[in-house]
Amino acid sequence: MCGIVGLFIKNKALEPRLGELTAGMLATMCERGPDSAGFAVYGAPNSGKVKITLQSPSAEADFADLAKTVGKAIDADLKLDVKSSHAILTCPADKAEDARKAVREKFPSVRIMGAGDVIEIYKEVGYPTDVAKRFDLAKMSGTHAIGHTRMATESAVTTLGAHPFSTGPDQCLVHNGSLSNHNNLRRDLKHDGMTFETQNDSEVAAAYLTWRMNQGLNLGQALEKSLDDLDGFFTFVVGTKNGFGVLRDPIACKPAVLAETDDYVAFGSEYRALAGLPGIENAKVWEPEPATVYFWER
Repeated sequence: MCGIVGLFIKNKALEPRLGELTAGMLATMCERGPDSAGFAVYGAPNSGKVKITLQSPSAEADFADLAKTVGKAIDADLKLDVKSSHAILTCPADKAEDARKAVREKFPSVRIMGAGDVIEIYKEVGYPTDVAKRFDLAKMSGTHAIGHTRMATESAVTTLGAHPFSTGPDQCLVHNGSLSNHNNLRRDLKHDGMTFETQNDSEVAAAYLTWRMNQGLNLGQALEKSLDDLDGFFTFVVGTKNGFGVLRDPIACKPAVLAETDDYVAFGSEYRALAGLPGIENAKVWEPEPATVYFWER
């Protein structure tokens, strides 16, 4: 099942409403995925800084001294903004990898959900509207966002199993479907240095795209390559720092709808996810074709 939404803002005047509009879209997908939910928001860059999204099952204890402890370990001034079970650790860009290593070493129960210049990722077990309210999605602003509601059919309902998955800087992926060759592909990607936090096939898809982009491809080119290398049925919505992409497998058995106006590009697993957007009555609305990459980039 599962539900996907995505919103790519083209008109800067709408950027303050990104979270509000995405939250409304996500709420329409509750029935498609009531087990857990998550979203990635691409906000304004903080010059020379990297944001690392952290999650902890014991947030109050883990986050109390995290910025001070990690900052001392890497000799840097760090900022930590806590939101429920998640926190955004902001650090100098040249200290980002050191900060990640220090978090893993000194706070083993803390999970790193993603990192980048502009991305923030929030995901938890729970009904999607509750998850969105828990992290104040409606109050967030930015350039683009991707959301997912999950119905777990092949694995346990856990925070780590929720989408989005992020395996590269400012990159994330949400997925509706199932890959048949993810175990073999995971082994191949591990051989090339990729690491994994879960057994979820969607994380493998995210890592595959990271691997391709590390070879110099842009998101659109990486998605094209995935049609040759990924087996199964899938709808992907992917974000990068400057881009937003959609791809369906050659059979395209999972539902998908795109809409575009001069102000935005929007994706929904069903049209009702788009129905509340401003100007939707004048949008170009269509079902994305099978095995066709749709890609927008600033």
